[in-house]
Amino acid sequence: MAGTRSVAEVLNAWLAGPICFRQHRLRVTCLAIAMKRVLLFLLTNLAVMLVLGIASRLLGVDRFLSANGLNLGALLGFALLMGFGGATISLLMSKPMAKWSTGAVVINDSPEAMHRWIVGTVANFSQRAGIGMPEVALYEGEPNAFATGAFKNSALVAVSTGLLQSMSREEVEAVIGHEVAHVANGDMVTMTLIQGVMNTFVVFLSRAIGYFVDRVLLKNDREGPGIGYMVTSVILDMVLGVLAAVIVAWFSRQREFRADAGAAELMGSKQPMMRALARLGGLDPGDLPQSVATMGISGRPSGLLALLSSHPPIEERIRALRDGR
Repeated sequence: MAGTRSVAEVLNAWLAGPICFRQHRLRVTCLAIAMKRVLLFLLTNLAVMLVLGIASRLLGVDRFLSANGLNLGALLGFALLMGFGGATISLLMSKPMAKWSTGAVVINDSPEAMHRWIVGTVANFSQRAGIGMPEVALYEGEPNAFATGAFKNSALVAVSTGLLQSMSREEVEAVIGHEVAHVANGDMVTMTLIQGVMNTFVVFLSRAIGYFVDRVLLKNDREGPGIGYMVTSVILDMVLGVLAAVIVAWFSRQREFRADAGAAELMGSKQPMMRALARLGGLDPGDLPQSVATMGISGRPSGLLALLSSHPPIEERIRALRDGR
């Protein structure tokens, strides 16, 4: 029986059997997967910028520079549209994007024993957390899991085959609890709002300062923006963008602590989540698509890049759980 064997043993038998991941499935290389994600990222961002460009033109907020100077009201409208528009569209598209980029297969209605256990675990935790039943998916990849979706009651929780092969049943359940806690805490919406605010500040400040440099410091009196405005705006977009990313990453790391605590509450004990984190500390979590990376279970921050990491170090997470922080 499946209950008398480890998750890895059941998964190995499952992968060898005539199920949805059977031998005749399409096998893609790591390079092909990476190219697929890059292509999706580029196409999505081009589509978002096109939509936002058309919207800003229709609303008239793209005309914040005129012969009369800088229209701060129009600039604020433009910054809000660009800042929140892109973040909101990305959130609304997050579920189909995540499925397509990871190759995740929804298993809610699958009769397979392994699938039923995963779906049942998600259902149990979702009921305890007071949210609607998410879609549950499985994808091939290194040990990781993620949750995404714009709404609490219609989210997506996905687990990798690598995670199932690397962990015990109780540890996998703790990881699933972590992802359900993300959904219950509304982390996807919270991160979208924070990203929107940061984007708005970046767009507004870079263009306002660019106008000041062009008109006041460089004394450009020609109609329309000069080279000072162009260069300053581009440089500040990058510099302020990095600072904004540091702030967003800090918020992201705080919600990881809350999701760990949420998983411990759903499990009824801290120990399974602590053991799962300790196990993850010795594994390579692999890379998730950018659209869902902040909602994964694990990352690998190091050095100065830790400031931009969406996940705290594993040791800090275990210590926070143990100390009840």
